[in-house]
Amino acid sequence: DISFHDMEVIDQIQSVPDLESALCSVLAVDLPEPKKAVLLELYVQTVLFCRQQGFSKAQTSALVSIIKSIHEANIETPLNNSEQCFKYCNDLLLCHSVRRPPFSVKLFSLDEVNCVLNYIQDHYLRHDRLYKYIFTPQVKLDLFLTYSGKGGEGLAADESAEQEKQEHCQLLNRKIEDETTSVDLKALVEQEVKEQMEQVSKQLDQRIKETVFEQSSKAQSAKSGKKGKK
Repeated sequence: DISFHDMEVIDQIQSVPDLESALCSVLAVDLPEPKKAVLLELYVQTVLFCRQQGFSKAQTSALVSIIKSIHEANIETPLNNSEQCFKYCNDLLLCHSVRRPPFSVKLFSLDEVNCVLNYIQDHYLRHDRLYKYIFTPQVKLDLFLTYSGKGGEGLAADESAEQEKQEHCQLLNRKIEDETTSVDLKALVEQEVKEQMEQVSKQLDQRIKETVFEQSSKAQSAKSGKKGKK
């Protein structure tokens, strides 16, 4: 990914902003923020690590390419592929630590491979899910429900029929309530009239009894007066 000439230029750069600019151009990083800043930070830290370890230009170029390949494999899918990325990392390091032309070339010694592997684990593989979250498109589920059977017109007709049925039931209920109210009122009136008639009848009976008693008393008094005169 990084040619010998590009590595010559990168090796002369000391400031981090200039290093970011150079790596952005060389590795063709064309991403929106914050993805661009995160990826360039990863590459810059890798170059600084190589300088700290005293790696050659070829080793630095190889390690940046390894980091780039692992990152691309990680963000290929939103699913968890940590084990696959770790195996891929081991395969890439093996290809750069064993001399077996044309399949592999020995750029790193065994100690350097262990150092590089620890660096990749600590600075990338341990945070692979964070990189995946930033660079992988989020998966969203759009759920649509369709109903088999009657279409829209049939459903509208059923709703209309159901509404008419409800209105008819309400009308019947009102009629029954009116009739019930009428029957109750009639019974109440009849009961009231019956009670009043019974009361009047009692009063009349009492009045008749009093009148008969008065007339009987008067007749008895008249008879008694006639007997005294004789």
